[in-house]
Amino acid sequence: MHLGRPFGIKLELHFTFILLVLFYGWMGWRVQGLPGAVINTTAIILIFGCVVLHELGHSLVARHYGIGIRRILLLPIGGMAEFERIPRTPKKELLITLAGPAVNFFIAAALILFGGIMPENFLQESLTFHQLLNFVLFVNLVMGFFNLIPVFPMDGGRILRAILAFFLPYIDATRIAVYIGKILAIVGIAYAILYAQNIILVLLFAFIFFSGDREYQFVRQQERLRQQWQEAIRAASQQKD
Repeated sequence: MHLGRPFGIKLELHFTFILLVLFYGWMGWRVQGLPGAVINTTAIILIFGCVVLHELGHSLVARHYGIGIRRILLLPIGGMAEFERIPRTPKKELLITLAGPAVNFFIAAALILFGGIMPENFLQESLTFHQLLNFVLFVNLVMGFFNLIPVFPMDGGRILRAILAFFLPYIDATRIAVYIGKILAIVGIAYAILYAQNIILVLLFAFIFFSGDREYQFVRQQERLRQQWQEAIRAASQQKD
């Protein structure tokens, strides 16, 4: 579903997102009736509004470096900015990846500043507004810090790879970043089973564990294609000589 083109970037909504909104609206209705449905639906919309801003942060910096953006797609599990190509320069990947969490921290700082300059009696009298302010602040802080965890597919995994790629070949940097991410995912699964006893956390960390493999295989495939292209160019150049 097409939602618009903020900053000229196509923004689309996966159909399953609508099911998510309906589900949480229904859960709110069961507990509190219409007010509960409105509160839950508003919360989901605000969360994904922050997700859109996060992905726009990545996209605008990528476009600054000449990388085309196919679209931003909103899914029930989050957002995804689809680039026409993956930056292989460590500096570019680092700055593009940092831009997402930076947007969340900027929003959080702005909300703290805004809350600080608002009259105290206004915040006390307008309890709903105060709660809304705190909710959006909380969402952006969680989103910012969570994305800095050094695992794929989080931004932290790409940040770690970009830092390693300053000193190592890109594929080696990817392999090490994936290995570190897998260790953290295993620790997370153990925590989720033994202490939290939360199946959602188990599934989340399992997803993180296997996402690292997909990232490494993708980079290996890109590396093979790049080497084949370079060999073809060299062969053509030698034939020409």
